[in-house]
Amino acid sequence: MMRLSAMATLFALFPTAKALANPACVVCTVAIGASLEIARTLGISDEIVGLWAGAMFTLLGYWAILWCEKKNWNFAGRNAILLISSLAMIGFIYLGELDYTPQIVGFLYIDTFLLASLIGALLYIFSQKFYQWMKARNHGHAHFPFEKVVLPVAMLFGASVILNYYPF
Repeated sequence: MMRLSAMATLFALFPTAKALANPACVVCTVAIGASLEIARTLGISDEIVGLWAGAMFTLLGYWAILWCEKKNWNFAGRNAILLISSLAMIGFIYLGELDYTPQIVGFLYIDTFLLASLIGALLYIFSQKFYQWMKARNHGHAHFPFEKVVLPVAMLFGASVILNYYPF
């Protein structure tokens, strides 16, 4: 069983930044959320499911930040608290379905599902920062329609393929 305090400690190290725009569309978020349980039912590796779950909950954390900004709720550490709490929800979703079984992965002693979730969250954050950088270099315009959606999906798909052939 995943321990919430360990997850919260790990997620406290995540970079938090002010959200510049709405991170993704609602339809994409619902589709990813609904497909996670279907993927587990189809027998897709837990690490790949964790990768997408980490990205999805990071997206929900960014949405919580945007909602608080709209309500003008500003307090010290708001962004970090919202991202940490949204990512910590991964432990609650799979609480009865996964056992916390840490393994040695490189120099880490960590559960592979948790590690994949961390990687998915970092990939999502990187894809959004990369999109903002590319958009700024293109005079404030996207290169093609739905570029903001294509970048994280492509990065997560690439990471899923790598994890499929080279699991932890």
